[in-house]
Amino acid sequence: MSTDHDARSGAIVLAVDRLAKSFGGIDALRDVSFAVTAGEIVAMIGPNGAGKTTCFNLVNGQLAPDAGSVTLLGRRIDRLPPRAIARAGVGRTFQVAATFASMTVRENVQMALIAHAGGQGNITARATDLHIHEADALLDKVGVAALADQGCATLAYGDAKRVELALALANAPKLLLMDEPTAGMSIDARHHLMQLAGDLARRDRVAMLFTEHDMDVVFGHADRVIVLDRGRIIAEGTPDAIRADARVRTVYLGEE
Repeated sequence: MSTDHDARSGAIVLAVDRLAKSFGGIDALRDVSFAVTAGEIVAMIGPNGAGKTTCFNLVNGQLAPDAGSVTLLGRRIDRLPPRAIARAGVGRTFQVAATFASMTVRENVQMALIAHAGGQGNITARATDLHIHEADALLDKVGVAALADQGCATLAYGDAKRVELALALANAPKLLLMDEPTAGMSIDARHHLMQLAGDLARRDRVAMLFTEHDMDVVFGHADRVIVLDRGRIIAEGTPDAIRADARVRTVYLGEE
């Protein structure tokens, strides 16, 4: 289960086992267990405060769990620092597109590639000379190759989200975490971005876990849905099963 060959064959990439985290005596997560396989697109949904972002922060090392474990391709990663977890194969995008506004689109991706290669020291001075072809290939993959020389500060928001996806892919991730990837985007742009990310994940056998408030995006793009409420998983299944689940409709979708 811990080899690249296994990941490509559809084995478990991410395994979360009985994960728990509390803040000030209040449980943010409690006894949470789930897995994501190679090439699978899994949505994690729930009302505000359900524990989604805490779960993401535990998986990528921003927080340390109080109990439980996080395993990537058979290797425990829950006590590693974020940089080590990223290098192990975990990529992440955030609710607000995170790029260096003073640099061009290509330079942003070059910096991500340099970081993945272990570059140290004066990274910005080297960025314009290194990994040019790899950066352009990634920008082409996410559909913004024509914007390579444009400053990130001038990008339309949807284009900035595509560039952020390229930054995450520069890490050659086995697991891609996307925290509300379509926030602030138009309806059409939301579906285009998720279709792009999903196609790339399935083609490259990347396990993908995303949070999202737009249920059309969730039901339209996820293979499986995990529902959190007050730090616990209350349902898990296909989009059709989750849509029909009475408890989910009451707790999350606001229906009686």
